[in-house]
Amino acid sequence: MVFDVEELEKFRSSGKILCEAREEMRSYVKANMQVIDVCEKAETLIREKGGIPAFPCNVSINEVAAHYTSPPEDKSVIPEGSTVKVDIGVQIDGYVTDTAFTVSFNSEGRSMTATAEHALKAVIESIHNDMSIGRIGGIIETAIKNQGFKPISNLSGHSVGRYLIHAGISIPNVATLATNKVHTGEVFAVEPFVTQPDAIARVDDSPQNTIFRLVRAKSVRTVYAKQMLKHIETHFKTLPFAERWLIGVVPQNQQDEAFKELLKQKIITSYPVFIEASKKPVAQAEHTLLIKENGCEVLT
Repeated sequence: MVFDVEELEKFRSSGKILCEAREEMRSYVKANMQVIDVCEKAETLIREKGGIPAFPCNVSINEVAAHYTSPPEDKSVIPEGSTVKVDIGVQIDGYVTDTAFTVSFNSEGRSMTATAEHALKAVIESIHNDMSIGRIGGIIETAIKNQGFKPISNLSGHSVGRYLIHAGISIPNVATLATNKVHTGEVFAVEPFVTQPDAIARVDDSPQNTIFRLVRAKSVRTVYAKQMLKHIETHFKTLPFAERWLIGVVPQNQQDEAFKELLKQKIITSYPVFIEASKKPVAQAEHTLLIKENGCEVLT
């Protein structure tokens, strides 16, 4: 999807807020900190800077590769010696930017983190109009393997759009035969995921779900489910949200029942938490890029 000048300015505004929030969060994340504090700090920073979170802050630890955010009253803590991925997004009038960084409290994790950043830099320096997505994947894979690590083969970057985080085109982290190309004026989130050389280097779905999105609105049975659905439609539209974002929308003693009704009726769906198949730790780096004729503009 090619965006016009006005739309690109909204992407730039979104990216500026996200960049500032990310850099503040880098020094905030510490071992023994509660995960929910990281999530709420990032989301609060985004709002204070004039943005709206495009999705719940993901805090994915060690072998958890993506899609974990704190549920209500989460008691989980960042362990000593862990590798922690923080993935955040901002929307301005629905125009989404997406970024991620890794903080590691062990030496191999720091090497994987540097490798993810190296692979992302290699794409930024190489990408341009009319480059195939298979070639982009090859750049990422080569950069990671040259450092002695492996890319996660079934995770990918993605095009972004208005009220869309995944807007239809995936950017692989490995070389593929895909011939579709990126074009000037399109916007993509590129996110290398790196794991250990002896890992399977794929992710599996875990049974845990902490992030949700609206699939379709339809009639619901109870007044509280109806009230919750209206809030989701108004505030999140098609973008992901966390259950803790719904606290206070309906009376506390009706929260669980209303939420379960929306799930049961398949009005909302969930994103599974992704786990590296061999339980090896994962590092991530991510920027949102605007494709230009001879290069790109880093929006985040």
